[in-house]
Amino acid sequence: MIYVKMLRIEVILLFISILNFLPISHGLKEADCEVCVKTVEKFAASLDDSVKKDTKKIEDEFRLFCKTAKNKEQRFCYYLGGVEESATGILGELSKPLSWSMPALKICEKLKKKDAQVCDLRFDKQIDVNSVDLKKLKVKDLKKILSDWDEDCDGCLEKTDYIKRINELKHKYVKTEL
Repeated sequence: MIYVKMLRIEVILLFISILNFLPISHGLKEADCEVCVKTVEKFAASLDDSVKKDTKKIEDEFRLFCKTAKNKEQRFCYYLGGVEESATGILGELSKPLSWSMPALKICEKLKKKDAQVCDLRFDKQIDVNSVDLKKLKVKDLKKILSDWDEDCDGCLEKTDYIKRINELKHKYVKTEL
């Protein structure tokens, strides 16, 4: 009798230890699909309550949202069919769950099943203007800083022109710690 109980306990312990080694999927994490999650959250926050229940209105609002989107958000819009030059359109996969108030992470899981590229997008790393020596950056990076600030550099031809413009605007966009 004692032998049977010991055997049962050993079998149960063996089963539990095997389960610990099996991969268990807990769904998508925000970091796995950062552009999708952030964009869907931003878009959902911009919607009025009157729009949130009508999928057609949501799709129309998303197209308007995409007209002002930049960089990775613009690419996300392209993948979903939110811009005119999109080759495909899976806006229904966004609008229906949004009308049900589904969380952005779950919406992105559904979108990933339709088009895996949606979760391949990653935001570019931000350049910390306070800690970097602007003279050591490439012109491409200096242009990116200005673009992130929605500023241009009219008449800039050389690297020093871009650095001068960034320094002129720095006080407006960069918080300095005292």
